Amino acid sequence: MDFDLIAILGDVLAKHGPAAPAVAKTYAPGDFSIHFFLQLGIIMLACRVVGWLGRKFLAQPQVVGEMIAGVVLGPSLLGLFFPDAQATLFPKEMRSVLYTGAQLGVGLYMFLVGTTLRLDHFATKARSAIGVSVSGIAAPFFIAFLITPLLLTVPGLFAEGISTANATLFMGACIALTAFPMLARIINEQGLQHTSLGTLALTAGAFDDAVSWCVLALVLAAFGAGPGVAVLAIGGGVLWAAFIMLFGRRLLAPLGRIVERDGHMSHTVLAITLICFCMSAFVMDAVGIHAIFGGFILGAVMPRGLFAAELKKKLEPITVILLLPMFFTYSGLNTRLDMINSMELLLIALGVLAASVLAKFGACYVAARLAGEDNRTALGIGALMNSRGLMELIIINIGLQKGIIGPALFSMLVLMAVVTTMMATPLFEAVYGRKARESGELGAVRSSAAGTAA
Repeated sequence: MDFDLIAILGDVLAKHGPAAPAVAKTYAPGDFSIHFFLQLGIIMLACRVVGWLGRKFLAQPQVVGEMIAGVVLGPSLLGLFFPDAQATLFPKEMRSVLYTGAQLGVGLYMFLVGTTLRLDHFATKARSAIGVSVSGIAAPFFIAFLITPLLLTVPGLFAEGISTANATLFMGACIALTAFPMLARIINEQGLQHTSLGTLALTAGAFDDAVSWCVLALVLAAFGAGPGVAVLAIGGGVLWAAFIMLFGRRLLAPLGRIVERDGHMSHTVLAITLICFCMSAFVMDAVGIHAIFGGFILGAVMPRGLFAAELKKKLEPITVILLLPMFFTYSGLNTRLDMINSMELLLIALGVLAASVLAKFGACYVAARLAGEDNRTALGIGALMNSRGLMELIIINIGLQKGIIGPALFSMLVLMAVVTTMMATPLFEAVYGRKARESGELGAVRSSAAGTAA
């Protein structure tokens, strides 16, 4: 009996799908369920523990700890020391399930962030936001134009036979990217969500990310997907955003009036709101941009006041604690930091990192100063915009999967994403946050274990 019990317990995580004599076993629905709940528990535990360690010893916000936790659970650490355990806990067959949960989590989170966007602040900071956005795109592509020919001389960094133009576009998109969800978490945890600086950075970051995804669509079109991919992504994304911004507030206003009248948000109003979110996320995902932009744009035109407060109360805890960590883990499962295994590759990686910081932090700082911002505010904007996070991991994973870049360059860009994200909060506090809190311009840093959203 003891032996049978041990065998049964050991078989819990095995595949139990139907098997033909010559076909390997596959996962049955029950197998997906077993793995999914175990993965969720491990993911949340890792995010809580690593997030706490990051806050206590590295002065990093909860979100950065969650990003690192995702990498820890992947092949870079857990898979390096315990490959069998990592493969058993996170089998390849479960990636699609985690991906779907990740998109739901990050999409809902950005939807909530959109409800805190102060459009009145954007109106007063439009000049600065446009200047920072354009500079945050132009400078990275210029830097990419300078360094990509050198990278092409190193075998294995890019796909064999890739044109200089396509390689430059891809590198430009990677350097120009600002981690929109990561930026939103940092802004909220630093108490900037209702400030003009936070709104400026969010708006500029959203624009830069959207442009980067459009450029990626152009590169994929050049790699055989056809020009229709780029036309659909750019045209469809612009049309949907225009429709939401022009008509969304008017169409959704009755929901706000119902909540104000009743004094609370009913299940029916919440259901209608979530249906609208799902459709907006679907449209942006279907055209080839990303579901998060659909959520964010819709959130920006949602009714404010009691409606926004009730929506936050109902959705924020489950989104931030349960769903969003799947986003970090999914990307971490595709990350290999052990690929930079020679001095030459390490020097190239450091060069890419330095060029990326110069292109993003430096350019956004200069643009903010030229737009009339004071030196401290401009430095704060540069520090926030330099964060790349896991949106960078997503875009370079696509590049790796499509054969645009090789594993070595992928690992260099992962290193750049991790370092620039870890730089963001300490640098922001050093150049802006500390003095702003001392003077009363900003409140205390939000240090709740949940790392609440908005």
